[in-house]
Amino acid sequence: MGVLIGLVIAVGSMLGGFVAMGGHLEVIWQPWEFVIIGGMAVGTFVIANPMKTVVDSGKGIVEALTDRVPKRKDYLALLGLLHALMRELKAKPRNEVEPHLDDPANSEIFKAYPDIARNQELVMFICDYARLILIGNARPHEIEALMDEEIGTHKRDALKPYASLTTVAEALPALGIVAAVLGIVKAMGALDQSPQILGGLIGAALVGTFVGIFLSYGILAPLAIKVKTTRDKQSRVYVIVKQSLLAYMNGALPQIAIEHGRKGISSADRPTIDEVETAAVGGGAQREAA
Repeated sequence: MGVLIGLVIAVGSMLGGFVAMGGHLEVIWQPWEFVIIGGMAVGTFVIANPMKTVVDSGKGIVEALTDRVPKRKDYLALLGLLHALMRELKAKPRNEVEPHLDDPANSEIFKAYPDIARNQELVMFICDYARLILIGNARPHEIEALMDEEIGTHKRDALKPYASLTTVAEALPALGIVAAVLGIVKAMGALDQSPQILGGLIGAALVGTFVGIFLSYGILAPLAIKVKTTRDKQSRVYVIVKQSLLAYMNGALPQIAIEHGRKGISSADRPTIDEVETAAVGGGAQREAA
């Protein structure tokens, strides 16, 4: 909704101001200028990036437009899953815990939190480090360094669309100039025409410069930042898992370990201790009793 409101304000202000100055909107509508600029932007984007990044950029834009970031209920579910898993690690022998880690798709622990279970990358992250804890020979500082490296790699991959979109946004003004130059070339071929026709051709050419700059600074650059913000929030769940599991490795009880993870949640979305206890601790106890 925020993206839509922003677009309405930006485009509305631009078009409204132009009309208020006495401009005519039909002058701005130069479809072939849009084709030239848009086609060159898409072409250079495809040339510069692997197809995986191109596809992921589209996915990132959709996620940004739909605000697909973890909400309070998602954090509660994650803390609940971690609490249930750490209770298993603490109370049960290795041979009873390993099936949950080897086949999370059929694990009752993961089935209880379907929203988390659908995130295969996050599930694999949790299972890999829970398995290292289960083995028992790993040192907390070694696990922490390994987690930091993996989280860093994940964030670099997740932010590739942001870097790619930013590069295209920076190039758009120059691509607009290319379209404008082509328009001027066309206008130069009509020097024998009336001033009215020639003026229209020059005006159409200048639209290319306008479109390139507006798309760059008014649309694509803000959208790239929105993609970055969205992916940063999505990556935060890995830090929560890291903080919780490390606290458990250092001897904290599951209830205390998930409090370490809770503190890694942004204050705007952070659930209270009572909410975590009700959703995670209480829920875990009820499932175990059942």
